[in-house]
Amino acid sequence: MTTPLTGTAPSLRRRIRTSAAAALTGAAAVLALTGCSGLSFQDAVCGGGEYPVLAVGGTGSACVKDGEKVPEGYTRYPEGKVPRKVDDEWDVYWRTHTVDKDGNIVDAPEAG
Repeated sequence: MTTPLTGTAPSLRRRIRTSAAAALTGAAAVLALTGCSGLSFQDAVCGGGEYPVLAVGGTGSACVKDGEKVPEGYTRYPEGKVPRKVDDEWDVYWRTHTVDKDGNIVDAPEAG
């Protein structure tokens, strides 16, 4: 039996809606399982209201709340060389470099 408004049988409409819902559910599952690999997101080095600091003489880092002093044994990154996102240019650079006690940029000591 067809309906006067759509001209299609109720069972056909139901199958179309069910198929569409299944396709959308499948697409959502694919995106969730692949981690949206087609999209590029980078995590921030520090959260909002924080700034990154570098361990003096090493490659360690930390995040300090805005307005708080740099903890002992750490220093601010040199201006213009502050990592903002994980794996950005400066985050990668500071894996092999550090700042010595005099504030000079030096090669980081070998880990081991």
